[in-house]
Amino acid sequence: MPERIKKLEKWLTDQVGLPPFSLEPASGDASFRRYFRVSLGDKSYIAMDAPPDKEDCRPFVTIARQLKTAGLHVPAVHAEDIEQGFLLLDDLGSTLYLDILNPGNADQLYADAIASLVQLQSKVSAGALPPYNRALLMQEMELFREWLLQKHLGLTLSDSGHSLLTQVFELLADSALEQPQVVVHRDYHSRNLMRAEPNPGILDFQDAVNGPVTYDLVSLLRDCYIQWPVEQVEAWAMDYFRQAVKSGLLLSQHEDQFLQWFDLMGVQRHLKAAGIFARLNCRDGKPGYLKDIPRTLGYIESTAACYPQLDCLAQLISERVLPAFR
Repeated sequence: MPERIKKLEKWLTDQVGLPPFSLEPASGDASFRRYFRVSLGDKSYIAMDAPPDKEDCRPFVTIARQLKTAGLHVPAVHAEDIEQGFLLLDDLGSTLYLDILNPGNADQLYADAIASLVQLQSKVSAGALPPYNRALLMQEMELFREWLLQKHLGLTLSDSGHSLLTQVFELLADSALEQPQVVVHRDYHSRNLMRAEPNPGILDFQDAVNGPVTYDLVSLLRDCYIQWPVEQVEAWAMDYFRQAVKSGLLLSQHEDQFLQWFDLMGVQRHLKAAGIFARLNCRDGKPGYLKDIPRTLGYIESTAACYPQLDCLAQLISERVLPAFR
């Protein structure tokens, strides 16, 4: 039995004081965190194993309590050992949005997710969270250049090509920073939303920051793992816009620029995601995310084609990146 699992079982028994239980893997993570379902007869919990030399549990605990206080459906923290990197959490079940989304239930599931997103943004203070500033936005987009273009695909750009790409990154950062700033979950999508009562259950919020109002919406509606027709996505986005205006997150006069903010935020996020998926393969030996790169690149290509200032990015994706990836 791996050493970490032995330590986790000992902690659950000796420190938490659980009666006899069984431990089964519940899910993995793109990070070093792992989750185990702790079963005690008809009751179950989730144990998080976050090796302290790789992960810090404290943001998860702090943000979980803030979200819970705001009335959001997140796992309660029943026990914690920050030094060892162990948490005992509510079990929100095993039904991910990704597992059940279909054209028949998407309207209701996304309506629930959008309502919870507005609640998250309007009821939780972003003041103490790290800022989603220019440096972080640029650092994320550089993952695309370093890990997808250079390391995964072996593509080289000319000096002018690098300069044009950097100009695009700056433009996308400008768009993000001019938006109203709110709590940003950072991974508000179908793999971190659970079908639960009340719906949805929300997971994986420990990397929350103070950032652009459209970031989580684009994570949800232009999901790296499932794709919907453009007209449907824009209709859901405008449903969000109307609720956000009612909640004071946006002003009615933002309507003209809202979809542009949404579009450009999506390009920033998908540049980052494509880079992360390539890094997971190249650095971490996790090739499972490679299949999602064409979808993220497709979002970038189709959105960039609608904005003249992103012509060079659309051309790079269509003429070099997608052919090399295929």
